[in-house]
Amino acid sequence: MQLIKKALTLPKFIWFCIAVVVISILFLFHNLPINAVEITEINFIGQATLPNNLTFQKTTIGGLSGITYDPKKNLYYAISDDRGQKAPARFYTLKIDLSKGKLTNGGVVPVGVTTLLNENGQKFPTGETDTEGIALTSKDTVFISSEGDVSQLINPFIKEFSLSSGKEITTLAIPQKFLPDKNGKQGIRNNLAFESLTITPNEKKLFTATENALIQDGSEAKPNTSSPCRILQYNLLTKQLEKEFLYQTEPVAPLLDISKHFASGLSDLLAVNNRGDFLSLERTFTGLGFYIALFQVSLEEADDIHNIESMKQADTKSIKPVQKKLLLDLRKLDVLLDNIEGLTFGSKLPDGQPSLILISDNNFNSLQRTQILAFKLRMEPRLIRLLRRLVPPNFKL
Repeated sequence: MQLIKKALTLPKFIWFCIAVVVISILFLFHNLPINAVEITEINFIGQATLPNNLTFQKTTIGGLSGITYDPKKNLYYAISDDRGQKAPARFYTLKIDLSKGKLTNGGVVPVGVTTLLNENGQKFPTGETDTEGIALTSKDTVFISSEGDVSQLINPFIKEFSLSSGKEITTLAIPQKFLPDKNGKQGIRNNLAFESLTITPNEKKLFTATENALIQDGSEAKPNTSSPCRILQYNLLTKQLEKEFLYQTEPVAPLLDISKHFASGLSDLLAVNNRGDFLSLERTFTGLGFYIALFQVSLEEADDIHNIESMKQADTKSIKPVQKKLLLDLRKLDVLLDNIEGLTFGSKLPDGQPSLILISDNNFNSLQRTQILAFKLRMEPRLIRLLRRLVPPNFKL
């Protein structure tokens, strides 16, 4: 009894240290990701819109379906999905002003455009590309994904390009099961392929995903019906595909029964750390407006499915998909949403918190907008978050 009384009189600092040690041991013995990061708060801090038919250096700005941030230069690079009809395949350099902790109209300014060149140093022919995802490396290069064109049997690609010249440097091999099939029995669906692209902070892994299911894996997304996508994990040291994971999109109900106009899928991924934690962006056109949602995603307990050629022929009930948790349904914002397709971490805000930037693809449609949304994030390691829950609010060391 006296030992208990003495223990209760120990300084708070010692109790705090004991709690840290105990929790750390629990994390280690249960193989829990002690360094995994969770986004504990997300706040909308404004938007900006680029004018329709805005031209820059003899190109029409539009179709911006992916974006990545360059912290060294405080610049953003946004890929256009123009198939060469307005101008050759290209990406834009943007300045986004968050210096006052918010984004306002006029806060996004184009400052450069880079034309993509193939391995021969030539512009890509019209119709050969449908560039959708973009991710920056510290070597002043960008990886870019293209969906190809199933109707023309043009393969998708994931290529690395010089940031300055736009010239192709390397190409990542894509397994046969993803490639278009002239018989229409396997491979990607048209305009539902590699929409997303992200690289881990240590630049050892690259991830992309199909926007909807491969033909041999299941149905494309329909009203109230999800679609089984595949996340692909590449090793950037060997340039080889390592693993694949099952990602189920959310079943979304259309606002009106106009199913022929319904379209839904996984439009982007963003690596939060090196451990397989991501943000995912799902975008749905419901027939009347857009459903846009952000999820926190973990590969921690997901099964590797790269050896499975067809999900239809597999025992899908025994396959563990990636874990998802809804972070934000953007319909709850007081904002008229457009066709949001890309996301990236942005510059640090004045209070030191990280920012998140989302961008829309206006489809070069006069009824749509190139919309940029900005958010402030609060991110914490899971261990710190657990400690905050255990320690009383009025606790002081």
